[in-house]
Amino acid sequence: MMRVLEFIVALAIVAVVGVVVGVVMPGNGHVERSLVVGKDMRQVYDVLSSFRRYPDYSVQRTYDRNIQYTFSGKAYGAGSELSWASADDKVGKGKLTIASVDPQFDKVDSTAKSAKIIWNLDNDWRGQDKHFTLDLDRQGSRGQLTKITWSYDVAYGFNLIDRYSNLYIHGDPDTFIQFSLNNLQNVLAQVPNIDYTKLIPYIEQTQPTPMLLVSTSIERKGGLDALNDATDKAVAQIHDAAKKLGVDVVGPRTIFTTNYGDQTYTFDVGLPISATSVTVAGQSQELTAPKAPDLNAAAGSDAAATADSTTPGSRDRFGRLVIDNNVRGVLAYGGPALKGEWNGTAAGVPQTRDMLKAYAQSHGYKFDEVVNRFYDILAKPEVKQGDNVTSYARFDVYLPLSGDVPAATPEQEAGIKPPSLDDSSDQAPAAASTAAAPAK
Repeated sequence: MMRVLEFIVALAIVAVVGVVVGVVMPGNGHVERSLVVGKDMRQVYDVLSSFRRYPDYSVQRTYDRNIQYTFSGKAYGAGSELSWASADDKVGKGKLTIASVDPQFDKVDSTAKSAKIIWNLDNDWRGQDKHFTLDLDRQGSRGQLTKITWSYDVAYGFNLIDRYSNLYIHGDPDTFIQFSLNNLQNVLAQVPNIDYTKLIPYIEQTQPTPMLLVSTSIERKGGLDALNDATDKAVAQIHDAAKKLGVDVVGPRTIFTTNYGDQTYTFDVGLPISATSVTVAGQSQELTAPKAPDLNAAAGSDAAATADSTTPGSRDRFGRLVIDNNVRGVLAYGGPALKGEWNGTAAGVPQTRDMLKAYAQSHGYKFDEVVNRFYDILAKPEVKQGDNVTSYARFDVYLPLSGDVPAATPEQEAGIKPPSLDDSSDQAPAAASTAAAPAK
């Protein structure tokens, strides 16, 4: 009987000690990790102020490759939501909501020194008011670096079990932050290191457009003169082909970038036409959208021979209709595209393309440069009086998008307009003597 009593007393003492220790333990928990990345703060901010790139850097996919993510709420900023579900107990189910962003995206320019993004967390980790805070600080002598501090905070209240869970805060929350932060660095490394803060891109739903194309290439050292000569020659060939086909050219020229090499720039010149079907070699043919080439077709096989055919009325390896040796017919555009404007000479188009690519990657827009390539439309030609430019040209530069695409960019939602030709001080034309051929 005495042993039983001693055991009960010992249990009581342990319980009292446990309660006392739990009461004096902290009522909240905090853990943080930091990393400095060689990226402009705006790019880091854009990746973290929406959840579109979250599946690419979250450590959760490492635990379960079949995890399911669901996006809801706003596309960007406060109100954006992401839910996940996994059969792996380590991942489980949960939800993240962007509670606040400070400042707003249009204030994160080269003068901004810091930014803060808060994600509210709802999952099976113990505690209440769980949230991640992502602090961004511009560093480096030229502001070219960004320090990311990712922290986790939780309130335990007077729940003693939850308070004891603070002993394990360096388990799941800590490892989640550390591994996700390392993955985030890898994701950011894929984004071209270019400042796009002055770019005002829009998402535009383009319509399928019948077009005649001519493929050509130039030596990069030829600059704008070589580009203009090759373009003019291709345009003349297209006009000749359109006349023979009995169709009209109905819009400005488009350049599709195929490859921008160290020495050579390869591209297609296109003009929209008035018909979606044309008669070639005595047969009526429908123009169709381009497709990815069949890389599995064996060299020398009938399929490969057909793919490379230049016989009028056949299809090339991209599914484009062969009009003659030089001209192809295709149903271009169609679907969402990220659009940016450039006012100046063609020498500024390459940088606009690079900006669009970096913007698309930081915002989580998917694209395929093999089939749905960058293209630019000469929306307004340059006007000269003698040797003086009286009105700059305007180029509409497009990056076709695929997959789940938001209806608008943050700039579009905020009603921020691209600069007009009357307000283009930041987009002055480059001197022809120093201009390079367009980049990819």
